[in-house]
Amino acid sequence: MQKQLTAIIEREGDGYVAFCPEVDIASQGDSIEEARENLREALELFFETASPNEIQQRVHSKAQSVRPSFN
Repeated sequence: MQKQLTAIIEREGDGYVAFCPEVDIASQGDSIEEARENLREALELFFETASPNEIQQRVHSKAQSVRPSFN
């Protein structure tokens, strides 16, 4: 099963920070595209190296704490 994750990308100084709130992982880059690609690589590394228990805890705990807001 494939899960879709969120990428929040914000300008910070001269670059960009990309953050995935579902697993609390962030990365950065000089452009939006580079920040997104660096985040993708960080997420791939996390999912390749983390234990199934760590993955389940992070995704489960973040999913419970994230509340959608419709403004």
